Amino acid sequence: MLTRGVRGATTVTSNTREAILEATRELLQAMVDENGISLEDVASAFFTSSPDLNAEFPALAARDMGWTHVALLCGHEMTVPGSLNMCLRILLHVNTEKKASDIVHVYLHGARVLRPEFESQPG
Repeated sequence: MLTRGVRGATTVTSNTREAILEATRELLQAMVDENGISLEDVASAFFTSSPDLNAEFPALAARDMGWTHVALLCGHEMTVPGSLNMCLRILLHVNTEKKASDIVHVYLHGARVLRPEFESQPG
């Protein structure tokens, strides 16, 4: 079994605790559903947000979803001129038999502009 990265991103409607947790739950659930991920196969998850999102740790949404034994880490994205604001990203490290080309990376809402090549994929 290999460890693969599963990427996802979304935009958040406002810098509030509720909006950050709601957006994180939606994205995380979509990533799990689109890839048929079992919680016991998740090795770790890295959550980042643009610097304008600081009202809550996105990883709290995963904890609330029962991810109590998964290593979780939060951070901010680099401040790059012209980068997408109000953006939340997740990188899951998942143990799987899938080929890299079979992984579905999920980009929701305004974050779809980050990876237009995935526009035809579900999510």
